[in-house]
Amino acid sequence: MKGRSLGLAVIAGTLLLGGSGAGAQAPPATPRIGYIDLARVLARSSAGVAAREQLEREKAAMQKEMDTKRQELEKLREELEKKGPLMTADTRRDREEVMERKRRDATRLADDFQRELGRKEQQLAQKVMQDISGVIERVGKQRGYYLVLERGRAGVLYSSPEADLTDEILKAYDQENATKGKK
Repeated sequence: MKGRSLGLAVIAGTLLLGGSGAGAQAPPATPRIGYIDLARVLARSSAGVAAREQLEREKAAMQKEMDTKRQELEKLREELEKKGPLMTADTRRDREEVMERKRRDATRLADDFQRELGRKEQQLAQKVMQDISGVIERVGKQRGYYLVLERGRAGVLYSSPEADLTDEILKAYDQENATKGKK
């Protein structure tokens, strides 16, 4: 009985491994799994830095426009405080309505700027992600990885530093971008 159960175990193991009994192949090598930290790639890659600088320039221009609106509102408020008691009720009410309208417009503009910056930031990050996906695939294949995860999104709780491909991906991505820039 003992020999029969051992024989069944060998046959079952062979079938699970995809072999045929005679001349069965050894199980495949342990699959290699790596990960990258995309936030670090976006922060440190030349394309990511350029995208962030572009966003900062746009943000500065928007901030300048908001500062101008704020100064206009402050002047209107000061005028109402100083000259308000001397104005007729109708004139005062008109000035208050103008000030309120400008305040609402400034608030709406600030909200529009925030949405616009968020949209542009998302577009730039998306472009970098599209560009880097080919680099990740190439490096993963070259290094023999079966799977490459994104550290933050994959919920990786522990990972060996040897599985971190971020610096290698950064280097390859920047080299690829530099080559594209020269063409």
